[in-house]
Amino acid sequence: MTRRLRGVVAAASTLAVLAAAAGCSSDSGSSKGSGKLTVWLTVDAQESWPDLVESVNTRFKQAHPGTDVSVEYQQWTTKNLKVDAALAGHDVPDVIEMGNSETVNYIVNDAFAPVDPSKFDHAGEWLSALREPCEYNGKTYCVPYYVGARVGIYRTDLFQQAGVAKAPDTYPELIAALDALKAKFGAEDKAFSALYMPGRYWYAALAFVKDTGGEIAVKKDGKWQSAFSGPKSVEGLKAWKALIDSYYVGDRSKDNGDEPAVVGQGKVGAFYGNTWEADAAADPQSGGNPELKGKFGSFAFPGPSGGPLPPFLGGSELAVPAKSRNKDLAQEWIKLFTDRTSQQRLIKANTLPNNTAQLGEVDAKGVNGPAAKAATRGWVTPQAPGWVAVEKANILQEMLEDIATGKHSVEDATKTADGRIDAVINKN
Repeated sequence: MTRRLRGVVAAASTLAVLAAAAGCSSDSGSSKGSGKLTVWLTVDAQESWPDLVESVNTRFKQAHPGTDVSVEYQQWTTKNLKVDAALAGHDVPDVIEMGNSETVNYIVNDAFAPVDPSKFDHAGEWLSALREPCEYNGKTYCVPYYVGARVGIYRTDLFQQAGVAKAPDTYPELIAALDALKAKFGAEDKAFSALYMPGRYWYAALAFVKDTGGEIAVKKDGKWQSAFSGPKSVEGLKAWKALIDSYYVGDRSKDNGDEPAVVGQGKVGAFYGNTWEADAAADPQSGGNPELKGKFGSFAFPGPSGGPLPPFLGGSELAVPAKSRNKDLAQEWIKLFTDRTSQQRLIKANTLPNNTAQLGEVDAKGVNGPAAKAATRGWVTPQAPGWVAVEKANILQEMLEDIATGKHSVEDATKTADGRIDAVINKN
């Protein structure tokens, strides 16, 4: 899978558009169909499972011979701008793919029509990190599509040379493996990182928060409150800080955006990332080194608590715009595109399914086997309308940089971050 990090929706412009999207209900009535169903998917489907799209369109056409399906592929970096522009007008697509961290602002501003979960396969087993971003005030407004989970990725050749027989299953085994890598290669090369984990890598740091039972933010009396300075969150961040203090060599004020290129330089024993990043680290087009091809393995990164480190589950949802003239047909198409047969095709494309029942169908020995294991502990960012403003303000990254560089203690950095987050998180 070639999915990359997505751009964040600009809060002010998006909300203005969404107000316009919700303002006209006269276009939202008919469910009989206009003879054409328009579906907006991202390029992941075009690049990785075009046969699935074709087969679903064929199945849909057999059931609804009077309706043609037009699938248009969008880039993640420009998708939301196009979505906002379409929703502000009258000619809207009938199905839209959204990231699971992008849905909340659209849902609370009535941009999407409710759907009936009972119509969809495995709805009772949808992964919570996909299900929760679709729910609001007791209704469901989108359908989980697929998901990805970060795992540990390691150089099999370096592990062997360091005398590490297998990938770690427990946190003590992880520490022992990193110690062996550091002793073997770090003494000779001061630029070698047994573990690559830069300071502003918030997906990694917040996984440690979740592992120790901490929370990013909680909702009390109808308002969201940041929870980074809570004792369990502080405990998780201290565990993360201890790990990078011991095993990461490099700039702590950077993020993980160039992770494959850095790993491709050959001075990293293991890292925490998406499975596709192993391929990218060996791909010259991504700044990688082709000599590393076939030299990576993956494992469910263990956390200090004793279980797999809870990964942020970056995934996709499928929604029906409130202005669609083909709501029922749109749900029918989504039903086919997310049913158990379609999920099996996604699994073959090294993508995780939308439900816990089919996680068991992922090959445990395959590249995504560890990701499937870790996904059961997965999480997503708080479903607060103002969370997008938190991300846009880089509050998380700045907090983590302060901790990673030692500029401030974990306690002081989290208290400052809590105050900054509380000031914006409830703004819609």
